[in-house]
Amino acid sequence: MIDKDLVAQGRQYHIACAMGEVGRYVFLPGDPGRASLIAGFLDDARPIAQNREFVTYTGTIDGIPVSVCSTGIGSPSAAIALEELAAIGADTFIRIGRSGGLQPNLRVASMVIATGAVRDEGTSRAYLPIEFPAVADLRVVNALIDAAAALGVSYRYGIIESNDAFFAEVRPESMPIAEELQARWRAYQRAGVLCSDMETAALFVIAHAKKVRAGCVLLVSDNQFAGHRLGPEPSMHDTIGVGVEAVRRLIRKDANATPGRNG
Repeated sequence: MIDKDLVAQGRQYHIACAMGEVGRYVFLPGDPGRASLIAGFLDDARPIAQNREFVTYTGTIDGIPVSVCSTGIGSPSAAIALEELAAIGADTFIRIGRSGGLQPNLRVASMVIATGAVRDEGTSRAYLPIEFPAVADLRVVNALIDAAAALGVSYRYGIIESNDAFFAEVRPESMPIAEELQARWRAYQRAGVLCSDMETAALFVIAHAKKVRAGCVLLVSDNQFAGHRLGPEPSMHDTIGVGVEAVRRLIRKDANATPGRNG
């Protein structure tokens, strides 16, 4: 049932935020616990709302309101966050998250900037046919790359993969369709797909459908194909720093953009 109190207050049903409480620029971590970590990189950050998996903070970068909203695990809840944030004025989204490496030479603690994503999740199919590509906004990609270079943080960029079934990647041999899954991972490796997560493809597709901007920067937290199983998460400090610097650059470019022009 719809929470009538939230609706009466002009708040979005899931994220419990209202117009004027979030910035144009929003970071989208999956983990609610990571939202507070990212908020610590902003000036004057304050909690806005907490409902279900959605924890939201708003602060500033160079005096401009910027928000953080956790999305939880997977594409369905990430789609809800983007939909509701866009409904109250946000138009630029950067996912900051963790991923599993697919290339054997991609070390744990590596940083990946996604230019596009394999649509192995189901949520985006409710928006656009599978033939539609899941690609990041070029302006956001360039801002992330420039930010990493300016901060001296090493990175890889390219195609990633997003899926719905965590253990189909981590333990494919345990699945009834093990052979099919393992063949798929081998194909992705041969094609140069860098890493996998569970949200990015849907965010890219939905952003295009909603005519907003989306990008993604990921930390490689494990790589079973290189023998690095799940363990303690490496520090997100550099990854978050790159996201924050990218938004700082987008703020400057947007302020200087000619009205009515794209790009």
